[in-house]
Amino acid sequence: MTGNDRLAAVGQPSRRRRATHQSLKAAARVVGPVAFALAIGAIVLALLGRDPVQYYADVVQRGLLSRLGLQEAAIRMAPLLLIGAGLIVAFRAGLWNLGVDGQFLLAAAVAAALGGGLAAAVPSPFVLVLGFAAAAAVAAVWSLVPALLKARHGINEIVSTLMTSFIGISLANLLVKIPFNDPETTVPQTRTLPLDDRLPRLFDTPIHLGVLLSLAAIVAVHLAMTRTAFGLRLQILGGSPAAARHAGLNLTRLTVGAFALSAGLIGLGGAVEILGVWGTMRADWNPAYGLLVVPLVLLARCHGIGVLVLVFAFSVLSIGGETAARRADLPNYMTLVLIALVLGFLAIVEYLERRRRPAAG
Repeated sequence: MTGNDRLAAVGQPSRRRRATHQSLKAAARVVGPVAFALAIGAIVLALLGRDPVQYYADVVQRGLLSRLGLQEAAIRMAPLLLIGAGLIVAFRAGLWNLGVDGQFLLAAAVAAALGGGLAAAVPSPFVLVLGFAAAAAVAAVWSLVPALLKARHGINEIVSTLMTSFIGISLANLLVKIPFNDPETTVPQTRTLPLDDRLPRLFDTPIHLGVLLSLAAIVAVHLAMTRTAFGLRLQILGGSPAAARHAGLNLTRLTVGAFALSAGLIGLGGAVEILGVWGTMRADWNPAYGLLVVPLVLLARCHGIGVLVLVFAFSVLSIGGETAARRADLPNYMTLVLIALVLGFLAIVEYLERRRRPAAG
């Protein structure tokens, strides 16, 4: 054995130990905050006179161990993953697209109106394709206002997207109540797309095709952001607009393109929820998915697979938490409290990790 071989043999266990150490640290950064959040949640439950052990057992039983619960979690993941994919595109480009709810609801309203209105006259596959295309286009067009204000005038997109989101939510409600309203119902809503004409179900389960489309979208966005020239351009733009300009990149085109792609994916999330689950849209319906997904994307550091994992965990916890809260005679807000605690402790760990890096370097 040569000297180099001996050095390699000695160094190999050391590399394995370092890799194991890094894996354990990464696991601790997730398990630790979750454990703290569950402990605080248990204290809150005990103060409310509920059994924390039984409550958490119901969460696990319904959300993770139940076949039906897992199916419901998969269905809930579909719009969240598409929203997450859209936010990854924007955040990687350094753009704060916080107009998620307005884009989502406008797209959902258009998809619902087209689906219910055309179902009787157009074959189902064409209705679904048209609904998806229209939803993505409407959301993308709605994002042009903050995109152009940012690209041409340097106006902060946080303010402009929040403003357009508020207007978009109100406009979606107006559309549902007046031009898209079904006159045959007493509650303001669009015409209902028949169950048989909605997105096909998979393997004789409630899971619809939109779940696979959302999984494909998050993987495609992850690969596009990490393996393509377009993704590299967006990262350069997000890292330093001055460097992007110096490299000869068209900042206006990139900004508008990133906004449009981000909003288009979010619009697809609205279409998936309507065409796959509800079949109609009622006035004042707003699941507020944007506020839920933004912290998940940030905690995953805009990594597609990380977003997939966090969205799955969130969906399982929310499905299981709804059942547990009902059995414990608690409002469903208890589920949101637990989710907020988990996200809060994860954010604290992320903050401490970022503060420690410069000192370690």
